[in-house]
Amino acid sequence: MQILIDGLCFGEGPRWRDQHLWLADMHDQCVHKISPDGADEIILRLPDDQPSGLGWLPNGDMLIVGMSKQQVLRFDGSDLHLHADLSTLASGYCNDMVVDTTGRAYVGNFGFDIHQGAKPTAAEIICVEPNGDARVVDDDVMFPNGTVITPDGKTLIVGETFASRLTAFDIEDNGNLSNKRLWAKLPKGTVPDGICLDAGGGIWSASPSSNNCIRQMEGGEITHRIELSRSAFACMIGADTLYILTSTSSIPNQCTANRDARVECFHSPFPAAGLP
Repeated sequence: MQILIDGLCFGEGPRWRDQHLWLADMHDQCVHKISPDGADEIILRLPDDQPSGLGWLPNGDMLIVGMSKQQVLRFDGSDLHLHADLSTLASGYCNDMVVDTTGRAYVGNFGFDIHQGAKPTAAEIICVEPNGDARVVDDDVMFPNGTVITPDGKTLIVGETFASRLTAFDIEDNGNLSNKRLWAKLPKGTVPDGICLDAGGGIWSASPSSNNCIRQMEGGEITHRIELSRSAFACMIGADTLYILTSTSSIPNQCTANRDARVECFHSPFPAAGLP
């Protein structure tokens, strides 16, 4: 294991683009662009919200999930713009997102107030069209979190954190989801937070509850397991490296006080595949 960067408040939404790792520091309200040698650049700050999922439109504009305001924002390299208001569609804070090659985004949300100890309830997956129009495409997902799209663009797989499973959907031509099914059940005590897909057909799930990151094939077979000394919240493959975002806490005030979140690096047996 090597540490690429530390001193973050809480890293989320890692993406590999232009030979750099991009991530949202949720509780420091900013987005980082980090080179493989650890050079770090803060690309933007959200003055009054927490960033989570990241993605890009075909023209290169970045999309950023604004969690508490339940928005998708668009950054054109200079200014932030409102891309989609999800406040009438999402039942909880918005979180991770995957954006397809056309610019269509799928956004998850908590579904309940996790930090106030509310009872877990099902949440929505929201589809945001490239022009910002948004609609609910599934409303029975238990804390939809990390999400991937297969290389052929036909299947969306989402980590249901509070159901400890990966759930697959067919993506219709109009962006709607159908044929909902179990892709893999995670082992007892393990939950999928952030996930990523590799060229061997496996999905890596970062599990904060078990301090590890596991790779599974469809059906549930575990092929690789990385044990960690702290909670794993998200993962992404870049070149031959698996980047795992870890922290000792996810509680906002503890994260900002500790500033001990980091990106840990491990060899990846397969390159990345699909999206993000």
